Amino acid sequence: MNKPFRHAANGDDESAEAARNEAEQVRQLAEEARDVREHEREALEAIRQEQESLRDTAETARAASEQSRGVAVDEVRATANTLNVTLEHMKVVEEMRRTLREIGDVHKLDSN
Repeated sequence: MNKPFRHAANGDDESAEAARNEAEQVRQLAEEARDVREHEREALEAIRQEQESLRDTAETARAASEQSRGVAVDEVRATANTLNVTLEHMKVVEEMRRTLREIGDVHKLDSN
């Protein structure tokens, strides 16, 4: 009777060892899965930070572009004002020429 009992005990030992091995494999798989999730979280955080940096860069570029546009508009207005003043001066000069021509014509008539 001892031999069948030992055989059963031996089978139980093997079964327990197999269960321990399986439990260890499950533990290792769980550990590997945690590592993978941690790496994924780190990668996602790096991506999030990069996106934030790109948003900041885009906002800085947008603000600089807006400022440049404002400066350009101001320069166009200043140029338009300068052209208007120049046009007014040209009109005055043309009026002075006409007047001088008329004066010259009157002097020519008086001389004759």
